Amino acid sequence: MASERECFDLSGPLHLTSIDWQNTQHQRSVAACLVQGVYVVERDRQEEREGPQALAPPWWEFFHFKLLRKLVDDVGFSIFGAIYEFKPPPSLCNSPLEGIPCFVIAFRGTLTKNDSVSRDLELDVEVVRNGLHRTSRFEIAMQAVRNMVAAVGDSNVWLAGHSLGSAMAMLAGKTMASNGIFLKSFLFNPPFVSAPIERIKDKRVKHGIRIAGSVITAGLTLAMKAKQQPQQRSHSEENPFTTLSAWFPGLFVNPADDICSEYIGYFEHRKKMQDIGAGAIERLATQNSLGGLLMHAMGKQPAPEPPLHLIPSAKLTVNLTPSRDLKEAHGIHQWWRDDLQLQSEVHKYR
Repeated sequence: MASERECFDLSGPLHLTSIDWQNTQHQRSVAACLVQGVYVVERDRQEEREGPQALAPPWWEFFHFKLLRKLVDDVGFSIFGAIYEFKPPPSLCNSPLEGIPCFVIAFRGTLTKNDSVSRDLELDVEVVRNGLHRTSRFEIAMQAVRNMVAAVGDSNVWLAGHSLGSAMAMLAGKTMASNGIFLKSFLFNPPFVSAPIERIKDKRVKHGIRIAGSVITAGLTLAMKAKQQPQQRSHSEENPFTTLSAWFPGLFVNPADDICSEYIGYFEHRKKMQDIGAGAIERLATQNSLGGLLMHAMGKQPAPEPPLHLIPSAKLTVNLTPSRDLKEAHGIHQWWRDDLQLQSEVHKYR
C-alpha cells in the first residue's frame, strides 16, 4: 500500500506531555507513534545509523517502551515489525497501570526505498490478490503474535499497523479471534480491496450500486452453496463472521484515502440494509467478495477464500479533517494529532 510521506519527521505528538491510558485519544496517538517507530528503525538500518545517530528510539522511549525485538523479513531482510515492552519508570510503578499494554506488536506499511520497496510492493499485490496469509512475512508475524500471547496472555498484548502493516495486523487479529482470542488492535488506513464506490457524490446512485452488488453477491453465494456436496455444504454453513463478531478492532480511516475509505461505505451499507429489511441478504453479501464469486462462477478459480479485509465488527473512527492530498490522507502522522475532527461509531455484526 502507499507509503508514509514524512515517516521520518521527528515532529511527533508534542502535546502529550503525560499519558492518560484511559483516554482513547492518547491510546491512538501512542499506537500510531509505535508504528512510526517501525518505519524509522528500518530507515535507520538502511542509512546505517546506529547508537546516538539512530532516529528511531524517541518514538517508543518517550512513552516508556523498550524495543524488545525487531521482526525481520526473510526476503531482503528488511525490518517490517517490532515488539515493544512497556517499562515504566519507578515514579509510575506505584500508579494504576490499568489500560496500559504490557506489549505492543506493530507493523509498518510500504517503504519506497531500494532496500525494501520490491518486497513491500510484492506484498501489496498479495493484499489485492487475497493471498497475504500465504506469504512468509505473515508467517513470521503470526508466529510472533502467537508466541507473545502464549507467554503473557491476550489482555497484555496490543496489535497496531499502518497500510500494508494494518493488513498484517488485521489478519493476525482475525486469526487469533477465530480461536477465541481477542486482541486490542489499532488499524490505521487498512486497505479495502474494492472499487472506490465511496468517491461517488450522489448518495442515491452510491446506495443503488451497493444494493445491486449485495443482491448479486448473495445470489452467487447461495448458488455456490447449492452446488457443493453435502459435506462441503455443512462445513461452509459454519459462519466465520459469527465467531469473529466479538472482536472489535479499532479501524482508523480517512474519507480522502481511496485505499481505506470503502470501510466507511461498507459499514454504513450494512446498517442501511438492516433498516430496510434486507438484513438477510446483507449477512450473506457482507462476508463475500463479488469479484471472487464471479471468477468462481466463470470457472476461473475454485471456491473463493473469504476476503481477508472483511470483518464483522469494528470500532470505526473517521478523520473528517480536510487533507491536502492523498499522501496526507493516507499518512500515519495524522493519527497522533490532537486537532482532528473525528467521528466514531461501533459496528456489530448481527
